[in-house]
Amino acid sequence: MRERDQYLRTAGARIRYRVAGRGPAVVLVHGWALDLDMWAPQFALLSARLHVIAFDRRGFGLSAGEPDAERDVDDLHALLDALSIERAAIVGMSQGARLALAFAASLPERVSCLVLDGPPRLDAQGVDASSADVPIARYREMTMRNELDAVREEWVKHPLMQLHRSDPGARALLREMVARYPGHDLRAADPGAPSFAPTLRSLSVPALVVNGAHDSSERRSAGVALARALSGARHVLVPGAGHIPNLDAPGAYCDLIADFVYMHAHAPEPGARADRHAERRT
Repeated sequence: MRERDQYLRTAGARIRYRVAGRGPAVVLVHGWALDLDMWAPQFALLSARLHVIAFDRRGFGLSAGEPDAERDVDDLHALLDALSIERAAIVGMSQGARLALAFAASLPERVSCLVLDGPPRLDAQGVDASSADVPIARYREMTMRNELDAVREEWVKHPLMQLHRSDPGARALLREMVARYPGHDLRAADPGAPSFAPTLRSLSVPALVVNGAHDSSERRSAGVALARALSGARHVLVPGAGHIPNLDAPGAYCDLIADFVYMHAHAPEPGARADRHAERRT
């Protein structure tokens, strides 16, 4: 049974979200030009073990509002509050990894752990280091010429969007999501580096960096570099998967997430750990 879409009104936006299951909370954050429907296999497979939440970032999917990386943090905060969730694991796919990192830097006490899936190359401050694997500047120019349909068609054929298993349903799902991508972020002025970008080495939240084994060499290299930059992070490859491992290998992907989430679900938050260490010294 498909979970019901719900909506949350936040400052300047109306956020679509979906919830299922019980257990430790995990929030799934979609990648660029996609939306929460990309997580359909995870709702089916993880909701028996976890409290699964996914949402469309403002300006993407069926969420209203202008895309805004800084307000995304506020929206996720508001969603957790509305659902009375004190702490959650945050899974950020591709562009969504930036939101996961920014949220953990801003509100580490609300994050049990991070899963960073296929992230772009980031510099030490968590800002995109100029990568040529997604030609955003050209897509922006095309959109300004009213060629958004051409952008969608090109993106669905891009190497990062190719699945490595024969599943007509998963391929159709990708096309459906890209077909409704509204392009609001491409019509806006290039925002540059977000002001809240975290200094990666300052993050103390447990992190797992994931790539499909057949992800692009650029993204696999970026994943290794990010794992090295984050204190205590691990890097894992999902066999038989490309840049979208949650659709390419949903079973292995869900097992990986569930194991990592359960490992850290009941660990004390960073501030609490520091307090306990101080208590032992007195």
